[in-house]
Amino acid sequence: MKLDILFEDRQILVVYKPKGILSQPDGSLKEDLYTQIKKYLQEEYQKERVYLGLVHRLDRNTCGLMVYAKTSKAAKRLSEDIVNHHFEKKYLALVEGEICQKEWKELSHRLKKNFKIRKAYVDESGVEAILEYRSVGVYEKQHQKVTLVEIILKTGRFHQIRAQFEALGHSLCGDVKYGGNPLFQKDYYLEAYSLSFDHPVSKEKLHFERKTFSKAE
Repeated sequence: MKLDILFEDRQILVVYKPKGILSQPDGSLKEDLYTQIKKYLQEEYQKERVYLGLVHRLDRNTCGLMVYAKTSKAAKRLSEDIVNHHFEKKYLALVEGEICQKEWKELSHRLKKNFKIRKAYVDESGVEAILEYRSVGVYEKQHQKVTLVEIILKTGRFHQIRAQFEALGHSLCGDVKYGGNPLFQKDYYLEAYSLSFDHPVSKEKLHFERKTFSKAE
């Protein structure tokens, strides 16, 4: 796998994670981005031992932008900024049905995780999950209406976007696990297309974007 690196300096590395690739090893033989980046750093800098910190994750079938830390200091500061909501992550998702909401609207639920089946569901005893969303455009797919929505993630809960849009009645297209119609596609479309944060050392505001969505998909 060839790495798609958008930015790199001594502290951080920003990379685009393809769909179908894990963010980190999970004990299986499936390909993961963390291992590939570590190999790249070892070869690029001729070092056997290199530091690489994972500060956030994307699900295997979610593509998009990720930042990895190259020093423990950077990892600590990035992690603190994520906890304090100083990261802005925007997503694009293709969902079932027609959403005409052009203005930003908040969506709030309490989510609980079922560890056995690895699924999140709405439950009043769960943790607060908040996002904002708006419609980007309505299209036709498999003779049915679908909507491309833009999402700003306010909290980073397990399968949050997938679970919240199922609860809204607009499951991600092809996301059978969360109520999606399997006729649309084999895998759901969800992309972390925008990432904004302060550099952990220089404090410079950094912003990155990468969109791959096509109506032809």
